[in-house]
Amino acid sequence: MPMLSHSPLGALRAAVRMPRSFRGSPRARERSRMSESRHRAPARLWAVGLLSLVLLGCASAPSPQAVSSPDAVLAPFAEAERDLRAQVGGRLYRLDAEASQLRIHVFRAGRAAALGHNHVLSAPQLRGLLWWPLNEQALPQPRGGSEARFELQLRLDELLLDPPELRAALGPGWASVLSPEAVAATRRNMLGEQGLQAERFPELRIQGLSLIGEPPKLIGRWRLSLHGVTRTVEVPLHVDLSADQVRVTGAWVLRQSDFGLQPFSVAGGLLAVQDELLVEFDLRGR
Repeated sequence: MPMLSHSPLGALRAAVRMPRSFRGSPRARERSRMSESRHRAPARLWAVGLLSLVLLGCASAPSPQAVSSPDAVLAPFAEAERDLRAQVGGRLYRLDAEASQLRIHVFRAGRAAALGHNHVLSAPQLRGLLWWPLNEQALPQPRGGSEARFELQLRLDELLLDPPELRAALGPGWASVLSPEAVAATRRNMLGEQGLQAERFPELRIQGLSLIGEPPKLIGRWRLSLHGVTRTVEVPLHVDLSADQVRVTGAWVLRQSDFGLQPFSVAGGLLAVQDELLVEFDLRGR
């Protein structure tokens, strides 16, 4: 087996094998054994080290995952709603799901990306609240963002994938027509055990920490909970606020790997999706 010594296991076997017996006088054999022993001792030490490395390399290391701290776990939306309703000195706006939009754009990747498709998901059943402090005239305080609080919830298992009217409005990158069977298969991949695992982690939750700036230009600092992991993110916002209604628009980049998710791929990455998802929203409340 001449090629074996070039592999780690082959070198290991060559280093630790016992010397062959050979002809000669007893004294000659003794001198040869002593010389061979002196030369093989460093090799055996090297072999032991190599064996340790081989065994460590064969052990399956756990894949790195971001883990949220216990105090970052978000309260259920119903509990957060009760807390906001109990707030005094401000106005509570409730999100109008029918008038609001949230879309998630998924981009194709891989060496054969041209054979794949970009995708768009929409959330039809958003739930959201914004509490904003009022001044003495019962109007929203222009500089009240630091005291404002907001909550948002959507269920992943309610997401709609690739509605034809949305794909048509997005231009050439979404121009391909997908069959109902292809859409259903893609949705299973995205939400199933190899994707978002929506059965185990059915919600995406946002809890507002603060709003920096003054309307209409604000920076939203919030906790985002997805797939059992909570991250703090900052998102630029455009906020139109009046005594009886509010509109919040913006977008942010959501990296799947930040939440312990492995972007979908097949054939060793030949076809895949990008780690980065683009989330756009236009939220309206009264």
